[in-house]
Amino acid sequence: MITRRAIFEGRIKPGMEDRFFEEVESRLAPLWQAFPHALAVRMFRIEDCDDTERPVVMIQEVDYPDREKMQEAITSPARDAARACTMELLEMFDGRFYHVISGKNRLSAKG
Repeated sequence: MITRRAIFEGRIKPGMEDRFFEEVESRLAPLWQAFPHALAVRMFRIEDCDDTERPVVMIQEVDYPDREKMQEAITSPARDAARACTMELLEMFDGRFYHVISGKNRLSAKG
């Protein structure tokens, strides 16, 4: 399994915080969940960040069975629809977003 994360770095425009997250949850999350081969979709609203110069306000994660299935998802019409919605919602956001991809957890659980 692999996980593709979108890191939203920056700040939500003043007074738009609640609306931004309402729109993410009501409009964008269902589009993420429609990605082909998505095993799990998570969204985290960041409450605090060490780096106040480059704060992270949201992290989205999607798990896929493998890199091939992820590639199918990110070249699909479902991803195109999510990207269009994301660009619209970024009107309420000052910053950038980027993706990171990771494989399995390299630390074994204790016990």
